[in-house]
Amino acid sequence: MRYPDGSEYKPNNKKEKVSHKSKAEISLSSANRGMDLEKEINLSNEYYKDQNICLITKRPTPINIVKVDYSKGAKITHAYFEEQSTTDYNGVYKSRYIDFEAKNTKNKTSFPLNNITPHQIEHLKRVLFHGGIAFFIINFESLNKVYLLDAKYVIDFYEKGERKSIPYDCFVTNGIEIEQGYNPRLKYIDAIKKKYF
Repeated sequence: MRYPDGSEYKPNNKKEKVSHKSKAEISLSSANRGMDLEKEINLSNEYYKDQNICLITKRPTPINIVKVDYSKGAKITHAYFEEQSTTDYNGVYKSRYIDFEAKNTKNKTSFPLNNITPHQIEHLKRVLFHGGIAFFIINFESLNKVYLLDAKYVIDFYEKGERKSIPYDCFVTNGIEIEQGYNPRLKYIDAIKKKYF
């Protein structure tokens, strides 16, 4: 058997230690708890999938590969985005379509709206129009707080244009704080239950 570059396949005969843990069960030390939001959501999604609670996946970024270097494996050397991506995550929970964007901010008093693009707003408006559940998960890194905020609030702030950010108080008053734990790391399905079910 040969690789696309013509090199021969050589099996690794070394015995490797097999782990039976799912990705969601990987231990997170307290040193790593300063949030990589996407990683935390992905681990939570693995847990939810393993437990048959819901099916939420990260939406891939659409890219067009132009050139690949096969001299050292298969390394993409030239590519471009085919189109603007919409939101980060989508899926199904209790027969309802879920669609959301995840964002980080180091700001303690507000979430800057320049972190959101017009096509994301248009996409979430369409999701709401068709009866889906649309929201943002915002990680206030400096406060170690994560909130679920319904997309309607974000769209309203974005379209009115009166402010360049959403005040933190809006998240406290209108959002739901997402409990952080071990497994799942972010209990955002509990927040969805409180808000939408």
